[in-house]
Amino acid sequence: MRRIAIVGGGAAGALQALHLGQAGVANVTLIERARPPGRGVAYSTSRPEHLLNVPARRMSALDDDPGHFTRWFGERHGGTAEDFAPRRVYGDYLAEQLAQADVEIVRGEAVDLAGGILLADGKTIAADRIVLAPGNFKPATPRGIDPASLGDLWVEDPWAEGMSEGLGRGDLVLLIGTGLTAVDAALTLEATGFAGRIVALSRRGLAPRLHGKREPVVAPVEGLPPGCVPMLRRVRARSGEIGWRGAVHELRSVTQALWGAASEAERRRFLRHLRPYWDVHRHKIAPGVGATIEKMQAAARLSIAAGKLISAQADGERALVRFRARGGDAVETLRVARIVNCTGPELDIVRAGEPLLTALLGAGRIRPDPLRLGIDVDRQCRVLGADGAASDSLYAIGPVTRGTFWESVAVPDIRAQAAQVAARIAG
Repeated sequence: MRRIAIVGGGAAGALQALHLGQAGVANVTLIERARPPGRGVAYSTSRPEHLLNVPARRMSALDDDPGHFTRWFGERHGGTAEDFAPRRVYGDYLAEQLAQADVEIVRGEAVDLAGGILLADGKTIAADRIVLAPGNFKPATPRGIDPASLGDLWVEDPWAEGMSEGLGRGDLVLLIGTGLTAVDAALTLEATGFAGRIVALSRRGLAPRLHGKREPVVAPVEGLPPGCVPMLRRVRARSGEIGWRGAVHELRSVTQALWGAASEAERRRFLRHLRPYWDVHRHKIAPGVGATIEKMQAAARLSIAAGKLISAQADGERALVRFRARGGDAVETLRVARIVNCTGPELDIVRAGEPLLTALLGAGRIRPDPLRLGIDVDRQCRVLGADGAASDSLYAIGPVTRGTFWESVAVPDIRAQAAQVAARIAG
């Protein structure tokens, strides 16, 4: 009897399991090593201030039922389609759907594929088809940071409980990064009563923009120009006509196609020059979250700095952090009570330190994509081996497929991948 195994029990793994069930595939095993199944990093948070980055109407777990989460959210919590639900509530939703599905849950860490899926405890899970759904990897340690020398001054996990413990009104906290992870960390510090100051530092000092009340559904203009520079000009021109939110949003349905049609050189050009700007305009924050961030900035309790981190050294109960401000040569120094790693997830599967991926790389079963954004897959999510051949028994979905799809992080993109893989396996 055929058995399907999914490695990774976060949102991507849960969505894959649900779609396999919808496709009529039985004997599905979901392997998760640490967190409650269905939650992953994003939806394991217990903090009520951590909200979804999109409204409820776009967060259905099922590709063929867009209103599924909206109905559940309304019945359980009285929420509406336009509300930005707490992420922990969405985690409850995924966990409930998974509990109702006919899926075997195995707790353990997959370390190799040899006669099945080999777990760290020595057990082997039989499987004919395997879907890799590892989600986002933990953040890499920034250059200039030595966690061992900093000790408790360094916070590796930006969602760790007790991040503000021991901090006072006169203390300064440094967030390395200014994206969505930094927003989460700032919200937690605010909600847990930290009364000091926060500085968020990144190369360009760009922070996520806010959602509007409701983004209109707009169709992209025909004849989209190829290349980064012409596309940037077009977005700027369209921003003047329909606003920047509309100009970015109308590319939403064609982003994967544009990425797929771009040459490797153009993709590299985008990543080097435009990606930070795309990210802060594309991955926006909830209006309520934005209001809190703006309030903190207006009170001079949160500031955003652009610069390059040089070093961080322990100095008694504080750390001395040196960075070079963007656009200048002057080196600035901060004396901080805590440094929080908000750089975002590691992308390179070679450096990620994941035992299973390391073993598969060594065996030639998988390879990094050319841009080192994750695992190399084809358009059907089939994993490509070191020889470039696509596997009919090994798939990958979610953030690790950025190199092929680019847009592969948000729930709508992952559930589309899950539906496609489920249909292929069922067939």
